[in-house]
Amino acid sequence: MYEALVVGLIMGLTWFVEKVGGTCMVMRPLVVAPLVGLALGDLNTGLLTGASLELVFMGAMQIGAAVPPDVIVGAGLGTAFAILAGEGAETALALALPISILAQSIKVAIFIVRSWFMDFAMQLAKDANIRGLVMLNWGGLLLQCLMYFAVGFVAILVGSSAVSAFVDSIPDVIMNGLTLAGNMIPAVGFALLLQPMMGTRNCIYFILGFVLAAYLGLPTMAITIIGVVFAFVAVYERGSAAPAAAAASSTEEDDLFDD
Repeated sequence: MYEALVVGLIMGLTWFVEKVGGTCMVMRPLVVAPLVGLALGDLNTGLLTGASLELVFMGAMQIGAAVPPDVIVGAGLGTAFAILAGEGAETALALALPISILAQSIKVAIFIVRSWFMDFAMQLAKDANIRGLVMLNWGGLLLQCLMYFAVGFVAILVGSSAVSAFVDSIPDVIMNGLTLAGNMIPAVGFALLLQPMMGTRNCIYFILGFVLAAYLGLPTMAITIIGVVFAFVAVYERGSAAPAAAAASSTEEDDLFDD
C-alpha cells in the first residue's frame, strides 16, 4: 500500500508542479525516476533509470494536439516496477516505453473529457465570470493530477507482485534480449530528436559525428565539445556575415544613386 500511495503521489505532484510552475521540467525522467527510487529505497536505480530514460524521451514533447508517449508514467512506473521486482535499470528501460504508450491513450481520453469544459468556459467568458474561469482551469488541472495518481496507485497496488512473478518467469535468453533492446532505446530517443532537425545542411554534421565516434574512437564528451565549437562558428559567422552583406548592399545602392 505504501509503495502504491507514494508512487501515485509523486506522479500526480510532479504534473501539478510542472503546470503550476510554468513548465519547470520536473516531469522529466531525470527528476521523476530518482524521486521514485528515493521513495522506494533504491536511489541508485532511480538515478540510472532517470538518466537512461531521459535519453529515450528527450524528444517527447507535447506540441499542440500531438500527444507523445507519457513521460511521467513511463519513468515513474518503469522505475517502480524495476525496483519492486528486484531488477536493474535494464528492466525499467524495457517496461517504460510500452507503459508510456498505454498511458498516452489514457491521457487522450482525459483530453476528450476536458474538451467538454470548452462550452462552459465560453459561457463563463461571455458572462465575464473570472472566478468561474479560474475554478474551471484548476478543475481541469486537478482532474489530470488525479489521473496520474490513480494510474500510479492502481498499477503498483495491483501489478507489483504480478510484475515481479512475470520478471522471474522470463527465460534468460529473453531477458538478455530485453537488456540489449533497452541499451538500444536511447538511440531511438536521439533519432526522434534529430528527425525534425535533420536537413541537407545539417546532415554533414551528423556524418562528421559518426566518423569521429566510429572510426576515430573519440569519447562522447570530446564529440560534444567539437559540436559546440562548430555551433559557435556557424552562429557567429552567419551573424557577422549578415551586417557585412547589408553594408555591401547599402554601398551598392548609394553608388547607384550617385551615378
